[in-house]
Amino acid sequence: MSGGGPTGPDPRAIAWIDAPAPDGTWGDPDQLSLPLNDRGLLLADGLFETVLIQAGCPRLLAEHLGRWQAAAASLGLAAPPGADRVLPLLSEAVARSGLCGDGALRLNWSRGSGGGQRGLALPGPGEPQGRHRFWLQLSPWTRASTPLAVIVSRLERRNSGSLVSRCKTFAYAGAIQALREARAAGADDALLLGGGGDLCCGTSANLLVRRGAGWITPPLASGCLPGVMRGRALALGLACEGRLVLADLLASEGALLINSLGCRPIRRCEGRDLPLPSGAEDLWEQLLASS
Repeated sequence: MSGGGPTGPDPRAIAWIDAPAPDGTWGDPDQLSLPLNDRGLLLADGLFETVLIQAGCPRLLAEHLGRWQAAAASLGLAAPPGADRVLPLLSEAVARSGLCGDGALRLNWSRGSGGGQRGLALPGPGEPQGRHRFWLQLSPWTRASTPLAVIVSRLERRNSGSLVSRCKTFAYAGAIQALREARAAGADDALLLGGGGDLCCGTSANLLVRRGAGWITPPLASGCLPGVMRGRALALGLACEGRLVLADLLASEGALLINSLGCRPIRRCEGRDLPLPSGAEDLWEQLLASS
């Protein structure tokens, strides 16, 4: 693949899709498109990962790809691409975009067109199986660290018993509605409860609550997504799992919403001020330093 990035100083978003050209097609994200019968478009039948890019290098890529591949196996999708395919595409994307600072790389994997069938049913044995579809987008990114005001959503909950809830699928309609609810209430984000009524997560981030010298995060049984940064915090002994209810959060020494692109303290919840936790930036740097 050849370069051909812009010569100007301002980076831009760039996207690639694995068709129709033999080596895929590069272009502006607003100009590339999916076929209208792609199951990812019609049914949210696909998975994605969002990877932090710093100085052209992906952070925690192995963990992201591992989660991507495990989720695909769980949902009966073909195995998505590995690092041997992702890294050359990332290098090309960085060159084409002119990215010098931080970026966000989104990797997408759809079940594709499903052999031409419509509806939910998948092709049976002996029928055309269709082709899975891979595309990516690299965008400039500036990490936000300003504290957040949150509410607890009354409209949406995470389904702790759902297989899909344990995977990072395209289906984010519930999170979007919870975020709309928060914005209508004058807040920045919403916390979601699990089926049992315990605190679970934010709309797009895991929850960490400060208790003494450590951090507590809801267990996967709450219905939260197994976030990559959450997983690193647990693996490094910087956090542990524990059930959390709203009263625990309000009585805590502070809380964070954390994902692969940022770590933001919660300053206010349900109209109650919370202390800003110490060590949030140190935690973020420790998680990244381990990658």
